[in-house]
Amino acid sequence: MNRGALQDIRVVELGQLIAGPFCGQLLGDMGADVIKVEPPVTGDPMREWGQGAEKVQWEVIARNKRSVSANLRVPEGQALVRRLIATADVLVENFKPGTLEKWGLGPDVLLAEFPHLIIARMSGYGQTGPYSDRAGFGGIGEAMGGWRYIVGEPDRPPSRMGVSIGDTLTATYGCMGVLAALHVRARTGQGQVIDAALYESVLQVMEGLVPEYDRMGLIRERSGSILKGIAPSNVYTCKDGEFMIGANKDSLWKRLAAAMDRPELGDDPRYATHLARGENQDELDALIDAWTRTLTMDQVDALMTAHSIPAGRVYRAPDMLADPHFQAREAIIEVETERFGPLKMQSSFPRFSATPGTVRRPAPAVVGQHNAEVYGELLGLDAAELAELAAQGVI
Repeated sequence: MNRGALQDIRVVELGQLIAGPFCGQLLGDMGADVIKVEPPVTGDPMREWGQGAEKVQWEVIARNKRSVSANLRVPEGQALVRRLIATADVLVENFKPGTLEKWGLGPDVLLAEFPHLIIARMSGYGQTGPYSDRAGFGGIGEAMGGWRYIVGEPDRPPSRMGVSIGDTLTATYGCMGVLAALHVRARTGQGQVIDAALYESVLQVMEGLVPEYDRMGLIRERSGSILKGIAPSNVYTCKDGEFMIGANKDSLWKRLAAAMDRPELGDDPRYATHLARGENQDELDALIDAWTRTLTMDQVDALMTAHSIPAGRVYRAPDMLADPHFQAREAIIEVETERFGPLKMQSSFPRFSATPGTVRRPAPAVVGQHNAEVYGELLGLDAAELAELAAQGVI
């Protein structure tokens, strides 16, 4: 039975909140056995995050994981987790740099004893450099990496996305690092450290922002719903809602002009070339918006499909759940959770033809839910030993 591409990989996750746990989620979705270490009683603060009265975000980020509890602030807890790490291929953490070292679990110590181990470290500024010991959150990484400054309307302060993109980008780069390191280890037998910084992960997706300044002194500014000079590519108003059209290529623009029943605009010198459309972006957007306002979203959708123009509705959750394409590809799945029963959430991506990712187990409902299973299975601890550790506040 397929259990995923990483079914023979064990991950110990020491992280909290988003960056470390999202990396663990990605690895778990691909089949890895992810053992999440949480502080006794309180657990990962992520258990209480999310919007609405019922905190269901945990059900996504903690799926495919087993929860054990361990107090890493005491020697007994550190020793216990060290024994757990001895059974693992990968260690994931997103504490402030120096924390693992303070606990006697730094890479120098672990790699000396377990040279096969791959250690993925996610932090605000990286493990080195003058800012490395500063506290860092995703939003700060987004600000320093260049994201926040260019998001929003030009006459307003910088905006943020509605999700923690800095954290999830860093987790994704951390996951990619783990996969590459596993490949190297298969060849050499040696593990290594992956150092993923929040600000650098954001910086990586900033396209031409740095070279544009270096070459031309150009500083990108906030431009609202458009990318300056890339036209037409915007959200336009229909009779019954908003619709995204991306026809920012010469051939696509000609097809859009034909769809609008204005084929002459395709060769109009104001719009015929990429540079011309960029120079006349505002008036072009106004022209298209005036046209879409005369039509429903279904009518625009049919025209865009008939003319092979990239376009689509601006979806919210209910739109996604109702969409037949989402349904056909099972992009949203239903997971039987312990706390909330059947719960719809995003599936595992990307898709593998031979070893697809799956949700094999729901998020652990309680902290340390798998203490007996994991500590017994991997470390050979019996019920009496576990009871003693619990009484001491170690687990």
